[in-house]
Amino acid sequence: MPDALVIRPLTGPEELGLFLRLTYTLDDEVADDLATGRRVPAWMWVAVRGERLLGRLSWWTHKAGGEPFTLDFFDLDPELSEEERAEIGLRLLETATAAVIPAGTRRPEFGRFLPADWREVPETRAELETLFGVLERSGARPLVERLRLEWRPGTPVAEPTDRLAFRPVRDREDLVGLMTSVMEGTLDAHGQADLASGLTPREAAEQHYDEELAEYASPREWWRVAELPGSGEPVGFVVPARNNYHHTIAYIGVLPAHRGHGYIDDVLAEGTRVLASTGVPRIRAATDLGNVPMAAAFARAGYVAFQHAINHVWDAPGASPS
Repeated sequence: MPDALVIRPLTGPEELGLFLRLTYTLDDEVADDLATGRRVPAWMWVAVRGERLLGRLSWWTHKAGGEPFTLDFFDLDPELSEEERAEIGLRLLETATAAVIPAGTRRPEFGRFLPADWREVPETRAELETLFGVLERSGARPLVERLRLEWRPGTPVAEPTDRLAFRPVRDREDLVGLMTSVMEGTLDAHGQADLASGLTPREAAEQHYDEELAEYASPREWWRVAELPGSGEPVGFVVPARNNYHHTIAYIGVLPAHRGHGYIDDVLAEGTRVLASTGVPRIRAATDLGNVPMAAAFARAGYVAFQHAINHVWDAPGASPS
């Protein structure tokens, strides 16, 4: 008689080997995430039949003690049939979510890193489309596909010009005020979703600052505001930082009144110079696939697209599978 399907959380860090029997690009970060409290075993779920791992998922948070911030692992055994992957995946997702995410609250966003050519590789596309189908049956919808970008040492960095002057960000209000302004006409899908949810531009900027930018331990002195020389009128800003894993251009923007003049190249070059001067092994960045102007600016600055990422969201608390 075949073993029954069991869906459960890990009993502790000692079961990490079980979790890692399936593979994903973030596998090498999990041990440190557990050690630092960015993951906890109660958020790491597996579907097993006997000794065979059929599926796994995990939530992640910025720092120990935080609530689950994103669902960033969700993998199913590629040896299963498409029908089995769909059935087991939905059972795993719904069972784990019911145990981890409080009833009546919105589920954390799902994020997945993908090969840039994932649509052109039949096996990869089939596996991912089954996974995305499970998410959609649970009430999720695709939000955005993004380019993941990387600047590598040895890539030329543009020299400063006299078009803009740069100064450090003074304080939270200094940056939040500018972030509020760039929400106007934003092409960023997450920003658009924040506004569509009913947040004001100011509330969306504050949430972004407090939930992400404020968490960076890297020097605030790296953050830059771009101004017109002489008048000091702000043109834009860039937030070079180091997150838990990489140095990154965490946020960049040009104010609406100054768009269309190519200032984004100057602002991005400044952020890149700040990080490159510290001898970093790489600089990571991301932008929406549909944000053509920003993607072009990164390409001009020597950033190479090495992966894509897809995000799904649950709009309604307590969404149930169809």
